[in-house]
Amino acid sequence: MALVVAMVGGGQLARLTAPAALTIGVRLRALVESATSSAAQVLVDAHVGAPDSAADVARLLEGPPRADVLTFEHENVPPEVLDAVARSGVAVRPSPEALSHAQDKLVMRRRLAALGVPMPRWAPVTDEGDLATFLVEVGGTAVVKTARGGYDGKGVRVVTEAHQVTDWLASAAAGGPQLLVEEFVAFKRELAVMLARRPSGGIRCWPVVETLQVDGMCAEVVAPAPRLDPTVNEAAIDIAVRLAEELDVTGVMAVEMFEVDRDGQPGVVVNELAMRTHNSGHWTIDGAATSQFEQHLRAILDLPLGEPSARAPWTVMHNVLGGHVGGFSTALAQVLARDPGVRVHIYGKEPRRGRKLGHVCVYGEDLAELLVRARSAAAILEGHRLPADPRS
Repeated sequence: MALVVAMVGGGQLARLTAPAALTIGVRLRALVESATSSAAQVLVDAHVGAPDSAADVARLLEGPPRADVLTFEHENVPPEVLDAVARSGVAVRPSPEALSHAQDKLVMRRRLAALGVPMPRWAPVTDEGDLATFLVEVGGTAVVKTARGGYDGKGVRVVTEAHQVTDWLASAAAGGPQLLVEEFVAFKRELAVMLARRPSGGIRCWPVVETLQVDGMCAEVVAPAPRLDPTVNEAAIDIAVRLAEELDVTGVMAVEMFEVDRDGQPGVVVNELAMRTHNSGHWTIDGAATSQFEQHLRAILDLPLGEPSARAPWTVMHNVLGGHVGGFSTALAQVLARDPGVRVHIYGKEPRRGRKLGHVCVYGEDLAELLVRARSAAAILEGHRLPADPRS
């Protein structure tokens, strides 16, 4: 009988996990938001329900057959629901305790501070006075975040005056997400480390990548990060591995970092954590020996981990954002005719401005050429016109 993985969430991460599960003979069952969600379109075993409903999650586990492990494509599952799953005898991976560091930025910052991990200066915020004091300390500009619920630029504001988050403070006082403030880091670029850890021990890391953010959302990933100082590469991996061990993470984890230069010394500071598959690891589907999706399944089932090395010297992943097109059929044909080597992944979502509808990936030996190819393919899928291909 096949191993059964129950996954909370029906978005693109669950959808992209499906082919990996099929390949290694794992049965993937997902709790989806609707019968038309991204994952529900490709999964035979999709159950409509709410991630904050203990009853819906319990039904997801029972099947039949009963699930061997519960995992997630997002962090929006209440701790009490996860505790109930653990008491039922089904393994929760990552554990509720580990996941809390990805669910709540205040929990994460306090734990990282206790571990001495390099990160931006930060402080909890409960009123405008707290924020005003912090702004003075850091030179007048800071980043305010909601401790829970933020993603893709949501729940984040760059501020210069305390009154710019008056609405958030009122919401927090009324029981909404609590707030924290961080210094505005003058970083050289953004990096990410993806790794996987299994319960019985063993960690495998993919190459450190460079991520390009636009309007708070990941637009592009280059693997490996170009021109990365060896000492920075080593420091980034060492920090990620240490966090995985100290937080007792099981499964895939993404550690988003800022590359900085402080007092003439290159280094990194930790920005965010995600204990699941992640946009910065999508390049691994086509560009690595083992994708993040297969590796996550291996890790949570305590199977031997796969080889994470890259297939080629360079891989470029570029997201496809919605808002310009009503369908992909014509654009897809144009992309595939223009560049037969590009890999296209579409998520089955209705187009909406700023929404991630898919991604493209190319790999090879010439980074400059790969960047042009990936950006051109994504632009066509987004509905932009390009000049004729000079190779045709």
